[in-house]
Amino acid sequence: MELLDNPVRRYAWGSRTVIAGLRGLEVPSPHPEAELWLGAHPGDPSYLVGRNGQRSSLLDEITKDPIGRLGEQGAQRWEGRLPFLFKVLAADEPLSLQAHPDMAGAVAGFQRENAQGIALDDARRSYKDNNHKPELVCALTEFHALTGFRDPAATVELLRELNVPQLAAHVELLAGQPDARGLRALFSTWITLPQAVLDQLVPAVQEGCVALLRRAGADGGSDTGAGATGAGRFRAEARTVLELSESYPGDAGVLAALLLNRVTLAPGEAMFQDAGLLHAYLSGACIELMANSDNVLRGGLTPKHVDVPELLRVLHFEAGPAPHVIGVVDGPVTRYDTKVEEFRLWRLDWSGPNAGDVISLPEAGPRIALCTEGSVKVSASAGSSLTLRRGDSVWLDAKDVEVKAASVDGSAQLFLATDGLHRG
Repeated sequence: MELLDNPVRRYAWGSRTVIAGLRGLEVPSPHPEAELWLGAHPGDPSYLVGRNGQRSSLLDEITKDPIGRLGEQGAQRWEGRLPFLFKVLAADEPLSLQAHPDMAGAVAGFQRENAQGIALDDARRSYKDNNHKPELVCALTEFHALTGFRDPAATVELLRELNVPQLAAHVELLAGQPDARGLRALFSTWITLPQAVLDQLVPAVQEGCVALLRRAGADGGSDTGAGATGAGRFRAEARTVLELSESYPGDAGVLAALLLNRVTLAPGEAMFQDAGLLHAYLSGACIELMANSDNVLRGGLTPKHVDVPELLRVLHFEAGPAPHVIGVVDGPVTRYDTKVEEFRLWRLDWSGPNAGDVISLPEAGPRIALCTEGSVKVSASAGSSLTLRRGDSVWLDAKDVEVKAASVDGSAQLFLATDGLHRG
C-alpha cells in the first residue's frame, strides 16, 4: 500500500479550479488543468511515494515485479501491464469530437504509424499505443456531453425545426434513409465539406438555432424532455450548437453535433463509451476509467490533429439512446459494471447512517483508490494503514489483502478502480 503522486495534463479546455481544488492547491491555477492521470501509462505514469519520501515510477515497479503488483492471474492476462488508466477530467470548454478504436484497429494503426516513421510525440500521431480505449465516465459535478447517434427520426425533426434552406437536401437524405446507412452518408458528407462551403453553412445553422430558441421562448412550456414539444424539445441542442460554433467557427464538428444525443449527467450518474462511438465532452468534472490507452481519432472541434479517414473507418453508425450505466448499489458501495475486462469502477460513500461503516475493498489484483471528499483511513491485514485526505490516492497491489476503508470524521467519498476480473 503506497501513496501516489499523479501527473496533471494541462490542455486549453481544462479548468483552473477543479483539479487544483481537489489537490488542495491555490485556486485558480496558473494554467488550465484538464486531466489528473492515475496509473502506469508510458506517456505519463504515476509515482509511488514511500514513507521516507522516496519516489519510484509505478510503470517501472510493475515492469520489475508484474506478479507481485498485478497478481499471477492479472500478470498473465494483461501481459505484465496495468490494464486500466484512471483519471479525473475537468472541462471548462468542449473537448474534441472523437472516437476510439477497437483492439484490432489499435494494433493495426499503431503498427502502421510506426512503419511510417511517425514519432510517438509527433502531433500527427493518432495511435499512441496498441490498445483499445473503451471508457467509463462518472460525473463529479453536473456533466454535459454529446454521445452516440440520435434516432434519425428525431434528428430529422430537429433539422426541420431549424428550417435552414441550405440543409434541405441533407434533411431529405436522412429522411429518405433513416438508418445507419443514412447517418453514415450524412455524417460523411458534412465532415468532408470544403472549408468554403462550411464557412457559409455553419453561420446559416447558427441563425437557425437562434430562430428556434426564439420560437421556443415565445411558446413557453417545458424546456426539454418528454414534456417539451416542437422547438422547445430541442432547446439544449440549439444552445450547444451555438456554443460550439462560437468556439469553432466554420468547423464541420458543429454540424456533426446535430446528429448526436445531448446528455446531462448528475453527480454519481455514469455512461460507457465503447469503441467506435462518436462523442464529445462539453463541460463539467468526472471520474474517467478506461483501458490503458491514449488512442484518439478526432473529427473536429479541436486545434489538434484531425484524421477524418481513420475516424470514418472506426465509427459505428447505429443509432440509439445515450449509453448510461446504472450503478449496482449495496449500502454505501456503488459498483459500475461494463462489458470489458480491463476495468471496473466502485464508489464508496460515507454519509448519514453509513458514515461509521467500515467497508471491505475488493480482493486481488491491482487497485487504485482516490479520495474525493472528506478523509478516509485505508488499512490492510499486515497492519499498514494510510489516511487519505481529499485529492490523495493510494496504490494497492495483489499482496495487499483484507483491505478495509472507513471515514475518519463524518461524510467522505472514495472512488476505487480495479480490473474487471474481480468483483470483490
